[in-house]
Amino acid sequence: MRKFSLTTQITGAMLVGVVLGAVWPKLAQDLSIIGEIFLRLIQMGVVLMIFGAVIEALGSLKPQDLGRLGLKTGCWFFVTTVLAALLGIGGGLILQPGKVADLAQFAGTKFKGPAATNFHDTVLNFFPTNIFNSLSSGNVIQVLVFASLFGVVLSRANVQGNYQRVLELVKQVNQLVVKMVMLVMKLAPLGIASLVATALATNGSQVLLPLVRFLGDYALLTVLFVGGLFCFTSWYAKVPLLSLVKGFSEIIVVAFTTTSSAVALPVEMKVARDKLGVSQPVSQLVLPLGMALNSNGLALYLSLVCVTMMQLMGTSLTFGMLGKVVVLAILACLGTVVVPGGGLVALTIMVPALGMPAASIGLFAGIDWFVGMFRTVANVVGDTTTAIGVAASDDQLQRTVYQTKSSKMKQAKQAS
Repeated sequence: MRKFSLTTQITGAMLVGVVLGAVWPKLAQDLSIIGEIFLRLIQMGVVLMIFGAVIEALGSLKPQDLGRLGLKTGCWFFVTTVLAALLGIGGGLILQPGKVADLAQFAGTKFKGPAATNFHDTVLNFFPTNIFNSLSSGNVIQVLVFASLFGVVLSRANVQGNYQRVLELVKQVNQLVVKMVMLVMKLAPLGIASLVATALATNGSQVLLPLVRFLGDYALLTVLFVGGLFCFTSWYAKVPLLSLVKGFSEIIVVAFTTTSSAVALPVEMKVARDKLGVSQPVSQLVLPLGMALNSNGLALYLSLVCVTMMQLMGTSLTFGMLGKVVVLAILACLGTVVVPGGGLVALTIMVPALGMPAASIGLFAGIDWFVGMFRTVANVVGDTTTAIGVAASDDQLQRTVYQTKSSKMKQAKQAS
């Protein structure tokens, strides 16, 4: 008996949800509890998953790696992630994918966003007074701040291997939590069918237009972002632009077709060394760390989704809300774990934190795999260009690999 992939099942479930919501709207609303349960099952392990992932990523690094190369890598990750999040917000405000329909009644009431707070309280709320309260309440920002500090302390304290058992325990717990999330994701076809059907039954066929518009806008913004990374990296590392893009071709194809940063990682590391001239020490540090802590495509996606949702719900966008979107998108990327449906998992963090109804996640659940193709490309390109930039700044970039065949032949003739 042929076994269909999760991607095929989710695509089929989306179609089933469309038919169910359009033909039997009353039945779709009665079955909405399935989608709500699915979202709760994802949400229950997300905070713990992020907590452990950040501690493991930082705690596994040697103190010296947290120094020179770690600082350079962190700066690149931070800057590119901020730019990606700002591009998502700017693109959403300019292209306005959420203005093609009014879904303000989706949540039953007009969405007004989270309660307004001043700058002092906003910054102060980043820091927890009790980590257990932060974990139980699902305050992702406070959890990430604590996990980052704990990971750095663990790395420094474990120089002699005295706390290796603690690190191993964190790794094992992470593996179990990821397995649990992957188990829940097997229910994704049922959950997504219910969410899509409920959204369509509540809002009618007008819900489909913003999804198609969103997918096209996200693809356009991804191309602009990746193109900008290529141009800047070519200038900064002093390598030919065309040779740089050609060197990335294999990475992009693998990322686009598999939609998995984990699958693309071995290809990234091989291509970075053989075709992009990155030294092995830099590639071994930057690329695995980037897979865990740096997700430019996800930051772009999350910020664009939030702006789109706000537009669909008919709320006014304040600078305070947009600033919170950027901060949450950046911090959510710090806790990225490579599991199927990673974008959907990240939305369960962002949407409630912004005061939007969790049910609105269902609007984007059906197209998550298609978005994932572009999102993964932006993620792996962001990681690999960071590796090139760090290598170039540390004199660990071999630029001869970028020479064209004609230039190599010319040099050979001159040498002879």
